[in-house]
Amino acid sequence: MITEIEDYFAKGCGRCARFGTEDCSTKRWEPGLAKLRDICLSSDLTETVKWGHPCYMHADRNIAIIGAFQDNFRLSFFNEALMKDPEGVLEKAGPNTQHPGTIRFTSNDGPEGLETIIRAYLDEAKGYAEAGTKPPKDESALELPDELVDALDADPELAEAFHALTRGRQKSYVINLNSAKKSETRASRIEKFRDRIIAGKGATER
Repeated sequence: MITEIEDYFAKGCGRCARFGTEDCSTKRWEPGLAKLRDICLSSDLTETVKWGHPCYMHADRNIAIIGAFQDNFRLSFFNEALMKDPEGVLEKAGPNTQHPGTIRFTSNDGPEGLETIIRAYLDEAKGYAEAGTKPPKDESALELPDELVDALDADPELAEAFHALTRGRQKSYVINLNSAKKSETRASRIEKFRDRIIAGKGATER
């Protein structure tokens, strides 16, 4: 995966064989991605690279992340359970996602048409970050490590696969990740676990 932000907009995320080719999804959506980036940067967000994608932060918290696919590109909000969505533009990232938190675009002029709304939603999310507000916990669900929550929010395919696992398999990952003392170690383990999760396996299954 890439580690330099400019590489994403020039070559892609680095996760597949289409990286650096004209077939990369970022090439198809280049104008729209550039506009989304401009909106985020001009909203006083800090730009960084996480999970191979442009991630935008404020008050030491992830606010939103940009992604590109063959049939769409999107801006996904972290802590989506907090978002009020008065304009009804947010969608669920996948069928197993609990709360809508993604604005999906299927044309390059999409971000420009929604610029005012996007800026308002970014401001809302920034306000939660500044106040330290977090989504209410679902007591019936496992308490996931922050690094896993961030990874699932940023990766719809991973989120769908993880939520489709049995509770026992989900718990196996939570236990494994919580055994790591450093955040960097937990993030590294998540990346290594990705293929296993996609395959429907638990942390200790072969």
